[in-house]
Amino acid sequence: MDFAFTPEEEAFRTEVRSFLRTELRDRPSGDPRQNWEFYTSFLKKLAAKGWLTMAWPKEWDGMGASHMMQLVFNEEVAAHDAPATYLGADRVGPTIMLYGTDEQKKRFLPPIVRAEAIWCQGFSEPGAGSDLASLQTRATHDGDDFVINGSKVWTSFAHAADWVILLARTDQDVPKHKGISFFLVDMKTPGITVRPLVDMLDRHQFNEVFFDNVRVPRDCLIGEENRGWYVSTATLDFERSGIQRVIGSYRTYKQLVEYAKTAQLGGKPVLAHAPIRHALAELKIEFEAGKLLSYRVTHMQAKQLVPNYEASVAKMYGSELAQRLAHTGMRVLGLGGQLTPGSPYAALRGTIETLYLNAAGLTVAAGTSEIQRNIIAGRGLGLPRG
Repeated sequence: MDFAFTPEEEAFRTEVRSFLRTELRDRPSGDPRQNWEFYTSFLKKLAAKGWLTMAWPKEWDGMGASHMMQLVFNEEVAAHDAPATYLGADRVGPTIMLYGTDEQKKRFLPPIVRAEAIWCQGFSEPGAGSDLASLQTRATHDGDDFVINGSKVWTSFAHAADWVILLARTDQDVPKHKGISFFLVDMKTPGITVRPLVDMLDRHQFNEVFFDNVRVPRDCLIGEENRGWYVSTATLDFERSGIQRVIGSYRTYKQLVEYAKTAQLGGKPVLAHAPIRHALAELKIEFEAGKLLSYRVTHMQAKQLVPNYEASVAKMYGSELAQRLAHTGMRVLGLGGQLTPGSPYAALRGTIETLYLNAAGLTVAAGTSEIQRNIIAGRGLGLPRG
């Protein structure tokens, strides 16, 4: 595997960096996705350049760019903490291209390309998170519609989304993986209620979503009825395969190293203390390994291969690496690392405190580390189920 970038790819990297530095110069403070006006405006700027869907086929208004060009873009937006995560482009659109009808592609893909439709993901439920196939939200036939009843939880940005990709049980009498269907549901449909869940960082990102006799047209079913589980696994593979987890944390790592070079501990720079120096050196090695794991996934996609357990390896490693960075950061900063952004005494402007709180959920989001290890063991190593 040759992970060297071509001159064309490096030129594109330079272009993206220049664009991001200009457009993010006056960005609002805090999480940009909490500033919805800024977030959607920035997405539209990316869409205007064709970068949101650059690896999509040209027949669906993508640029037909290589997966390596897409990797360069993803790497740079993560390095600059740009608000470019767009579920429609990186999960919903590719899933529709794989499993949707021609009519569904014509209807749903163009608004995603133009960043006109915001999507959320309705998979997890109060009793079905890691064991997602145990979900209990039901969809029953009624004429030309399905009628959906149930609830979802931890639904990111459901309060601002236009559409939701939804898993619901359509057959109660078959093994749990075989009776699930995959739907596209308009969030303005009567019977949908969204309630906020505020996280430890005091952000409204997550939500509970309730479905009370919500009528969904049959033409919003993606793939075959009762085979939605297999559609959703493709969606989850798209979610787990990005490099953003590793590069986003690496930005914080570099800030931590610079702090350790200048801050004093016992009359000498923090970095001069062997335990801290060794811990930071170990993290550097781990970040390089994490980048290669993500490059491997992209390399497979470029060769028209479908990464499965490889995406789980990259996802698990990246999320657990962020947690190790958070713990090391607290060791390096000491009590000052617990101060929140905005405190005049917060080291690194509270970055480590924010990472520490946020990292707690990283090994849960997009599938727990336990689930990823099961996938790696079964599909990657061929180990028997215990």
